[in-house]
Amino acid sequence: MIKKIITVAIVLSIFCIIVGLSLSDSNFKENTSDVEPIVKADVIMPTKVSRPGCDVKDICYIPSSIVTQKGKSITWINEDSSFHTVTSGFYGEPTDLFDSGYLDPYQTYTLSFDESGIYDYFCTLHPWMKAQVIVE
Repeated sequence: MIKKIITVAIVLSIFCIIVGLSLSDSNFKENTSDVEPIVKADVIMPTKVSRPGCDVKDICYIPSSIVTQKGKSITWINEDSSFHTVTSGFYGEPTDLFDSGYLDPYQTYTLSFDESGIYDYFCTLHPWMKAQVIVE
């Protein structure tokens, strides 16, 4: 009698495990409606550039110098956890040609360049962050 009870208990346990696993598998399917779109950016402000030191490796804006054609746009994305800006000129000497304002993490800024030239820019919050756009 004990052997029958143990056998029935084992069979029921295996059955419950199989049913549980088959039901739980449906919970692991990816819900594509919650997936955020990937933003394509030309220049990235990577993580941890709000701390001094990115300027040593020239990685405050990646790339730190970008070449584009007249009439084309450049898009920046802030992948850091800190606010940043894309402001024309140099720290302490802005030129008032463009200013993104404060960019939240993962916020983007797009600007069209209609004139040839070299456009230096920086972050108003982090003086070591600087780069340039070269428009041909």
